[in-house]
Amino acid sequence: MNMSEVFSTGALLMMGAILLVLLLQYLRVRELWQMALECQKNARWARIWEAENRELRSALRAEKAHIEQLQRKLVILQELIPAEG
Repeated sequence: MNMSEVFSTGALLMMGAILLVLLLQYLRVRELWQMALECQKNARWARIWEAENRELRSALRAEKAHIEQLQRKLVILQELIPAEG
């Protein structure tokens, strides 16, 4: 093998190594991209669930207030009914 063949073979091996590194980098970037998309999807669902939780907490507060109002009315009505005895 003469010098140019050695040089050509070395260059070809280097290009193969570079191609392998680029392929590995591509796979890693693709994996990171998928993770980012999944994270974005999870964040979207978290926002939806948080909005639903706020609505449910608000409805629960309204129901509690309504129960308190009904309990107060019940006390007033019980005071109006003469005690049997």
